[in-house]
Amino acid sequence: MSKATSKTKTAYVCNECGDDFAKWQGQCTTCGAWNSLSEVRLGTGGGGNAPITTARKGYAGTADNKIQALADINLEEVPRITTGTQEFDRVLGGGLVSGSVVLIGGHPGAGKSTLLLQVLCHLSEAHTTLYVTGEESLQQVAMRAQRLGLQSQNLNMLSETNVEQLCVTADTIRPKIMVIDSIQVMHMSDVQSAPGGVTQVRESAAFLTRFAKQSGTILILVGHVTKDGSLAGPKVLEHMIDCSILIEGDNDSRYRTLRGNKNRFGAVNELGVFAMTEQGLKEVSNPSAIFLQRAEEVSSGSVVMVIWEGTRPLLVEIQALVDDSHGGSPRRVAVGLDQNRLNMLLAVLHRHGGLMVGDQDVFVNVVGGVKIIETSVDLALLLAIVSSFRDRILPPTLMVFGEVGLSGEIRPVPSGQERLREAAKHGFKKAIVPVGNAPRQAIYGLEVVAVKTLSEALDTIS
Repeated sequence: MSKATSKTKTAYVCNECGDDFAKWQGQCTTCGAWNSLSEVRLGTGGGGNAPITTARKGYAGTADNKIQALADINLEEVPRITTGTQEFDRVLGGGLVSGSVVLIGGHPGAGKSTLLLQVLCHLSEAHTTLYVTGEESLQQVAMRAQRLGLQSQNLNMLSETNVEQLCVTADTIRPKIMVIDSIQVMHMSDVQSAPGGVTQVRESAAFLTRFAKQSGTILILVGHVTKDGSLAGPKVLEHMIDCSILIEGDNDSRYRTLRGNKNRFGAVNELGVFAMTEQGLKEVSNPSAIFLQRAEEVSSGSVVMVIWEGTRPLLVEIQALVDDSHGGSPRRVAVGLDQNRLNMLLAVLHRHGGLMVGDQDVFVNVVGGVKIIETSVDLALLLAIVSSFRDRILPPTLMVFGEVGLSGEIRPVPSGQERLREAAKHGFKKAIVPVGNAPRQAIYGLEVVAVKTLSEALDTIS
């Protein structure tokens, strides 16, 4: 063997976006992150003369594909497999699709393994399923299934971390649904890096994805969450997977939210709500009723709004607390909201609402642990801040939504009519909304006040 052939090849991979470079540099030119490149050994430079393993050879690309005209492609609806849980099916877009790859992430203890074990035990009654565990032993998984009272006699289990061997073993039973728990502990023999690294995660996920696409297996990958709350290696996997789902919820809360961040077969940002019980995760069919469990005596700084999550409206409570600042600089704390947007809205409130809170500590919170990413919360947030600052209680039957612009205008938001109907269904009597969302026909039992500017909205509650 020549010296050039046996030389070890290396690359520098960005830990933030997963892009690779031939040599080290201080900044990643793809995502702009500094000092994020790490050296990764790719193995010897055998190139095309390197031996091909049985697993790789068995799932290599075939020559059966043919070119088709776009107009000749069959447009029949893709059949789906229901998971037995409506909230999970909602986030997936109606169920699991054959050959799809789903990535589920969350903090330790969020309920990823519990949810998937429940789903696979249900699906094993009608389909061939395989649960691959790399972090826990088979005994630990069996003890959890027994504790949850699941019917697990038809569920196939496998303890394996080598991807090539895993695919060879799975090919013997041809499972319809396969769960990998988790992708961070999987590794490939010819990738010279530790499990959990960017290269191992990318290559392992790519190999498993090829296996799923060519065999028609539904592949569900479990992923860990980093300290900042994002999925480990998101840029590495987001292009090859079909659906990305994140389980959110604090350990001291019994509720878990399942949010779809990417879905090629359904709506994005769809939300499913579950309750953690002794029998596992139980779906919540009416989330608005849970998030609206308000105190008997409503205090100042509290207001209800309607957010739009995927394909349905959701009523949540916004709380604000404005207090005198005793430090050098006032504090701004936002839980469940974007803190930068909070600072911007406080400036708009001062300029166009005539209310100065620059010397006050401002704390805002979304009740129930829901994270709001849409701008329809703007008006409700400002009215809650004004209510706390003036110590004036807003009516408990009041509902508010609308986007606030930098010039103080109230902009309309999507699906305004559906939001109003949801509020009327839960007994709300009055709604403050943008003029663009005013209903053409009156909604029974609901008084709608349409406002154009922030000052008009403040006059409504004064």
